[in-house]
Amino acid sequence: MTVLLVGLSVYRRLRPDALPDSFPFDSPDSFLVTRAVDGDMLLLEDGSRVRLIGVDTPETKHPTLPVELLGLEAAQFTRMHVEGRYVTLKFDRERRDVYHRVLAYVFVDDWFRNEELIFSGYSRAQTRFPYSSSMKRYFRNAEQKSHDANRGLWAEGQRMP
Repeated sequence: MTVLLVGLSVYRRLRPDALPDSFPFDSPDSFLVTRAVDGDMLLLEDGSRVRLIGVDTPETKHPTLPVELLGLEAAQFTRMHVEGRYVTLKFDRERRDVYHRVLAYVFVDDWFRNEELIFSGYSRAQTRFPYSSSMKRYFRNAEQKSHDANRGLWAEGQRMP
C-alpha cells in the first residue's frame, strides 16, 4: 500500500494534468482558507492550493532562492486578511496552472484580494499569463496607483528594477 501511495504522489507531481479534476469550480459556496502559504498562494480546507491570478508577490518559499524584499510582509499581509476566513473564488479561462494549483480571483466579502495586493505595493501586476484583458487593465491601473503613491515595492529605497 505504501508503494502505491508513494507512486501516486510521484505521478501526481510529474503529471498533475493526468489526474481527475475534483475541485468544485461551479460551486457557489465559499471556501475556508486554512493557511496563506505566501503572499499569492492559499491552502484551502480541502487541501486545494489556490494561486491568485495576476499577482506575483516576492518569494518567501522558493527552494533555490532567498527570501525576496517585502516577501515576508506580503505573506503576512495575505495571512492577516484570509487565514481562517471564508473566501469567494472567481475563475477565468485557465482554471489550473502547470503545478495543478487552482487559479482564482479571491474575495473576502467584497474585498478583492488580488487587486489589494497590487494596490498596496506587495506585488507587480502579472500580465504575461492568459487571463481576461479587462482584468489585466484593472491590475495595471492598481499598480500605477501604488507606484504613484510610493507604496510597498515602489517606496523609496524599496524600488526594484
